[in-house]
Amino acid sequence: MNKVWSERNKTMQTQIKKKDTYEAGIETLFDLRNQLMETLISFKEELSREDFDAIPFINADGYHSKTIAYSIWHVFRIEDIVAHSLISENEQVFFSGNYQERINSPIITTGNELVKDQIADFSKRLNLKELYSYIFEVKDSTEKIVNSLSYHELKKKILEERKEYLKSLNVVSNDKNAIWLIDYWCGKDIRGLIQMPFSRHWIMHVEASLRIKNKIHL
Repeated sequence: MNKVWSERNKTMQTQIKKKDTYEAGIETLFDLRNQLMETLISFKEELSREDFDAIPFINADGYHSKTIAYSIWHVFRIEDIVAHSLISENEQVFFSGNYQERINSPIITTGNELVKDQIADFSKRLNLKELYSYIFEVKDSTEKIVNSLSYHELKKKILEERKEYLKSLNVVSNDKNAIWLIDYWCGKDIRGLIQMPFSRHWIMHVEASLRIKNKIHL
């Protein structure tokens, strides 16, 4: 893992555990996310369309077995779902912004159910310009939500009715590779959600995307 990102993530996790350093922890979180977003923006500026759809590690296990386009979709669908449907209990950016049509996506889910050639085929369909519009909007909306949270709200658990509501949205596939996400998210408090979908999950997929980029540009 990138040492700078890893250390910043560890610092953030420590800071948000204590009331006295909570606000500093949120600043650290946003700084980390800005750094990671800079890498995603660099892909947009440096890579070809074919690069976004390339899947050089198709038979590998791990985050790098995807495409860059898929990874971006996946990270921000998860963040949108968690931030809006579970934490702030309002409409996802994906739906309010009509992003399924704009991105030209055949799915509304996180994409966990897709494998190998399905991932490659899915990636080729996506409108990258609109995908980037989506991720910018999700990032901004999540950070507004996080900024509005008090330290004491971090201990809140996801209520059972929110879990059932999430299931009703059909934004997580019933496939065995996806359905576990609902229990995983709903088993965490809000602090735990900040520590994974909003930070560590970004790091893992951005690093995997860099690995893909480096492989196809050897």
